[in-house]
Amino acid sequence: MQASVIVFPGSNCDRDVAVAIKNITGRMPEMVWHGDAEVSKTDIIILPGGFSYGDYLRSGAMAAHSPIMKDIIAKAKHGTPVLGICNGFQILTETGLLPGLLMPNASLKFICRNVNLRVERTDTIFTNRYEHRGVITIPIANHDGNYFADDDTLAELEDNDRVAFRYVGEKGELEDRHNPNGSRNNIAGIYNKRGNILGLMPHPERLVEQILGGCDGRLMFESLLEALH
Repeated sequence: MQASVIVFPGSNCDRDVAVAIKNITGRMPEMVWHGDAEVSKTDIIILPGGFSYGDYLRSGAMAAHSPIMKDIIAKAKHGTPVLGICNGFQILTETGLLPGLLMPNASLKFICRNVNLRVERTDTIFTNRYEHRGVITIPIANHDGNYFADDDTLAELEDNDRVAFRYVGEKGELEDRHNPNGSRNNIAGIYNKRGNILGLMPHPERLVEQILGGCDGRLMFESLLEALH
C-alpha cells in the first residue's frame, strides 16, 4: 500500500502517521508538501492532525486553499481514498468534501485524553478489521472538535449510515456525559456518500503499539492495508 501524507505549515502529527504506516505496512509514505501542485500516484491520501497555518483564521480554513488541495479534491471525487484526522477532518469540511463543520468544544477548552468510540460500520476500507458496534479507545487532542451539521444534513448522515464513530461509554452507552466536545449525536467521524473519504477527530495513529498504551488505532491502518494492498 502506497500512502501519501500531506504536510501543512503547522502540522504536528504528520510524522506520527508516517511512523504508524511504516510500522504496519513496511513502506514509508510519501510526504507531500502542501505547496506542491499534485500528489503522485497513490493508494490513499492522509491529511494529518495539527494546527495548519496555526488555526489563525479558522481551523482548516486556510489549508483548504493550499495548492495541493485542488488535486486532492479532484482525486477524491474520482474515488481515491482520503483519511482526514483531527485537523485533517476540519480541512475536509472546509473544502466541502465532507458536510458540516467543527466548532470550538462546548467547554471552550483544549481536550487531550483517551475516549471510547463505538464503531458504527465495518464494511468500509477503513474499518474492516474492527468488530461491528465494538468499543475502542482512541486519544483526542483538539480545541475545535465539536461536530455540527444542520438537521437535514444530520438526518441524511444517519439515514445513509454515514456516521463512522460515536463517542460512548466503556460499554457503548450513547449518553451526553460521554461526549467530550458537544458534537451532535455524539459524532466522532463521518464518511462521504461514496465511502472513500473518512474524517474523524480522534487520533488512531497515536495508539498503534502496546508500548504507546494500546493498539486500537492500529486496526484502522491494517484495515486499509487489507483493502488496498
